[in-house]
Amino acid sequence: MEQLVYTAPRRLEWREAPDPALSSDRAALVRPLAVATCDLDALIVQGNAPFQPPFPLGHECVAEVVEVGDAVEGIEPGALVSVPFQISCGECVSCLRGRSANCSAVPFMSTYGFGPAVERWGGFLSDLVGVPYAGHMLVALPPGVQPAAAASASDNIADAWRAVGPLLERDPGAAVLVVGGLGPGSIGLYAAAIALALGSERVVYADRDERRRALAESFGAETVGETPKRLGPFPITVDACGYEAGLALALRSTAPDRTCTSCAVYFGEQPAVPMLEMYTKGITFVTGRANAREAMPHVLALAAAGALRPELVTSSVVPWREAPGALVEDGWTKLVFER
Repeated sequence: MEQLVYTAPRRLEWREAPDPALSSDRAALVRPLAVATCDLDALIVQGNAPFQPPFPLGHECVAEVVEVGDAVEGIEPGALVSVPFQISCGECVSCLRGRSANCSAVPFMSTYGFGPAVERWGGFLSDLVGVPYAGHMLVALPPGVQPAAAASASDNIADAWRAVGPLLERDPGAAVLVVGGLGPGSIGLYAAAIALALGSERVVYADRDERRRALAESFGAETVGETPKRLGPFPITVDACGYEAGLALALRSTAPDRTCTSCAVYFGEQPAVPMLEMYTKGITFVTGRANAREAMPHVLALAAAGALRPELVTSSVVPWREAPGALVEDGWTKLVFER
């Protein structure tokens, strides 16, 4: 089979690789049909992430099931499924507590498309991918939802949902501030769209990028183009920006005893945060990799109901073979590679 490999900054190659086989009777083989870029992919391709080449790319996808092990129930060949970017078993203590990002059955940070275990799991920009715990990991694509629209449910949309969804369940209608702009900037846009879909009475989206602000406005969000010291206060705030002033804005704009969730990855020098203000206001700050598998059904249900239209964030749907050239271009927010 062929897979797309990141070989050096701004260099990608289709390379031959051995076909994966079923690893156990609980496993499945899937054929990716629509693969989306993650905001992290742009940093990887530009050489701004700590993951050393070469390794196969792609960790957001909708795929067709090709083969399943004898112990897999409820999943048949030919089914369309969303595949989480993290490997998880569904049975260990971490998974049973909803923390599949840190499944204890596999090595730490076991993911597709990047990370220390990528050589074992491969990437989704491949002809065939092995899924070790198929009954737990694979999530059926709802009827009427197109693969290209839902491709990013594997990670970025799920990441955005965890930042606003559970908090809006506890506080329906609460106002939300999203500070966006990390890399291509899709996560912040998804967070704003999901907050509106879930009935937030007011969503403010702050971003220095005019194009992303216009897109957020089309969803119904208010927008801010600067990075002031503070806005709000807001019961729910989201840092999806990846720069120090934006993180500080999200934290200072969080209302007393409320929550700020960071979906951003900070490589290299770490940003300063307003610890004293956070302390005196009793702010809860949440950061870390999303538990994607737990969030995916919520995301797909919103898409199936028509409340969330993730395809509006997509910059372009690109033919599969054109992925290397498209990935090294600048200016995209979300690309989807489709067979």
